[in-house]
Amino acid sequence: MIQFRSLSLARGARRLIDNLSLQIHPGWRLGVVGANGTGKSSLFALLRGELHQDTGDLDIPSTWSIAHVAQETPALPCSALDYVLDGDVELRTIQRRLDEAETAHDGHLIGDLHTRLQEIDGYSATARASTLLHGLGFGDADFNRPVSDFSGGWRMRLNLAQALMCRSDLLLLDEPTNHLDLDAVVWLEKWLAAYRGTLLLISHDRDFLDACVTHIAHLDQQKLTLYTGNYDAFEDQHAAQLAQQQALFDKQQREVAHLQKYIDRFRAKATKARQAQSRIKALDRMERIAAAHVDTPFDFSFPEPDRAPDPLVTLKDLQLGYEDKTILRNVKLELRPGARLGLLGPNGAGKSTLIKHLAGDLAPQQGSSLLGKGVVLGYFAQHQLEQLRPDESPLQHLVRQEPLTREQDLRDYLGGFDFRGNMVDTPVGPFSGGEKSRLALALLIRHKPNLLLLDEPTNHLDLEMRHALTKALSEYDGSMVLVSHDRALLRTVCDDFLLVADGVAMPFDGDVDDYLLWLEARRSREADARQDTQALDDKAARIAAREADKAERQAKLTRRRPLLKELEQLEGRLATWQKDKKQIDDEVADPDLYASGDSTRVQALLKRQGELAQQIDTAEERWLEIQSELEEIGEV
Repeated sequence: MIQFRSLSLARGARRLIDNLSLQIHPGWRLGVVGANGTGKSSLFALLRGELHQDTGDLDIPSTWSIAHVAQETPALPCSALDYVLDGDVELRTIQRRLDEAETAHDGHLIGDLHTRLQEIDGYSATARASTLLHGLGFGDADFNRPVSDFSGGWRMRLNLAQALMCRSDLLLLDEPTNHLDLDAVVWLEKWLAAYRGTLLLISHDRDFLDACVTHIAHLDQQKLTLYTGNYDAFEDQHAAQLAQQQALFDKQQREVAHLQKYIDRFRAKATKARQAQSRIKALDRMERIAAAHVDTPFDFSFPEPDRAPDPLVTLKDLQLGYEDKTILRNVKLELRPGARLGLLGPNGAGKSTLIKHLAGDLAPQQGSSLLGKGVVLGYFAQHQLEQLRPDESPLQHLVRQEPLTREQDLRDYLGGFDFRGNMVDTPVGPFSGGEKSRLALALLIRHKPNLLLLDEPTNHLDLEMRHALTKALSEYDGSMVLVSHDRALLRTVCDDFLLVADGVAMPFDGDVDDYLLWLEARRSREADARQDTQALDDKAARIAAREADKAERQAKLTRRRPLLKELEQLEGRLATWQKDKKQIDDEVADPDLYASGDSTRVQALLKRQGELAQQIDTAEERWLEIQSELEEIGEV
């Protein structure tokens, strides 16, 4: 198990965790929640050994393998599939040692390595890696593409797949859904729910947490509090604790007021002085209960937009894509005032492509697109965070946008997004992704847009900010088009949905839960299609193997027949030559031959004996060559 004992952790002069004592048992799936900046990522760095506690002890079993998602991915030339397989370090080590053992012809080591490969399910590793890549949105054609070909967001998906490929005892995931769309999020939560190791998960997606975790660890005010159950259960328990704490605080405040009233009334009276002093001491010894902090730091709303035209946007027979690649065809869409449209669809189907066109960032390949007069767009996408000026503060960004507005009004406005105190005047360069997202939203909202285009607006936002954004959007009087993997946001703010899939965009008659069923059915069909394709490939491979085997047998027969015929002829000649040579050998060995004085016959017999010996030697040598060739060809 993982055990914290009286542990404290600080970053610089800032204390993040104070006097933590906690046990995390094997097999727990723990969701770590808390506001941005409370120390969740620092806790993960501590578990990875990248940070060290200031006081106390942290015990993690020394034999545990710890997996986490790398934050950087170099532009590697290896394929996506090989990169994911690299996540299983032992597998790669065995494969490398097998190559070395086979080169060295070390049969004993080869056998041992194959046994271990079987034990770690290494023969199915490629299939497991393929499943991970499919689940995270990669197609078959992506498997052999080099890592360097992929964009930053897709490389983060590869990093996640590599971490999942590791046969880990402890898996640390910090906001793994930030670079995923809804179908990949749903697949990942099912994978994590079946994970057999110990999981620590930082996430601000409540639906994702509900589906994945068995416990919640809440980090707040330097304390890490453990709750049993998923996020919904945590909210119920936490609310009850806050209510109880507030009730105890209110009760204590009444008691304090009663004691103070008695002290103030009788302190000056000699007859009551002792009782008054006793109550003063009781008041001093009282352990004060803090008031429950239940207020979110975020408090904002969308200003009422100017009147919008009707319709706001009209798209007719639109074709959208990039260069010579078409993503969507025959798109027809009419947005009316008050529309609250969610875009649903698998990864890469064209949701962001459509929203980019609506924002004016992508020209159509064909068709017509008409934006109504008087439409004020508010467009939010992740790439806009890069357009913030790193050397300017939140206040400077807002002053540049509204130079005539009173500074205090701008400060008050930014306070609603939790930019308070020195943070209002701090350059945004070192800000976290969540803080930059909050600032981008704050700047967008001040424009008073009557049409919001939001592409994954909740990425990097903590639960409190997500709640505030959801509340503000639900009360927003304008129109919106939303792409998000946050199911709670989609359920709350969208009235209608557009399904973007298979090159078309069409109205979806259903809600988010219906879409999840649609996704599951689609995944099942794709899996069946892959199995069918694999079955066809296997059948084709078997047919090809049979044809190759037949061709090989035919080739062997073609080579064997003349050799066997030659061998038969050779053996016949050898038998004749050996018989003739034996007769000559016997005659030459007879003394009567030499006694006869017939030297001519003797010379003729000796000559023929030499010729037969030479023929036999040559024939036997060829016989051996034929036997060697036949062994090489093998049986047919």
